[in-house]
Amino acid sequence: MSKKHFIKLADTLASITRHDDGQTVEFAAVINALADFCEGQNPHFMRGRWLQYIAGECGPNGGKVRRAA
Repeated sequence: MSKKHFIKLADTLASITRHDDGQTVEFAAVINALADFCEGQNPHFMRGRWLQYIAGECGPNGGKVRRAA
């Protein structure tokens, strides 16, 4: 998988978390399992950055989050 694929996957997961229905613990386990998979697909995968991006803590390249004005 390429960086572009990881970003698209993270975007999809982030859109789901914004509509959380109270099952956060189970969803966190799924995200961590997917992170394990991604690490196995690409040795350069940055797990921490990917998880931060899903949580809305950084942009796709690890920088500041760009907010629409």
